[in-house]
Amino acid sequence: MVLVGYFSAKQKNFGGLMASAAQELAARGARVAMQIVQRRGVSDGGVQKMSLPYSSRTLLSYGKVREVAQACGQANADAVIFVASLTERQQRVLTATLGRPAVSLSDILAAD
Repeated sequence: MVLVGYFSAKQKNFGGLMASAAQELAARGARVAMQIVQRRGVSDGGVQKMSLPYSSRTLLSYGKVREVAQACGQANADAVIFVASLTERQQRVLTATLGRPAVSLSDILAAD
């Protein structure tokens, strides 16, 4: 599977959060083949866009969604797990766009 994180530039420990999420998934028998992070507001251009809404349809930028889709194909991933919570609409759109289930880590942890 591919693990995806979406973090604000204010979140300094995003690497630790990604590692923790990967450990939680591994403890449940999942194999994280790739990790992808989108940080918002890191670059000068990104800081200027912080007041603009992110994509409410996919949570990620269009380019990052393409990157995730490519990573899924390369890793032959059977699912995409998002560290951030997804709305039902985001889950539907991302599942259709990526061609594999897109779910929130919180949904997986809640199922246990």
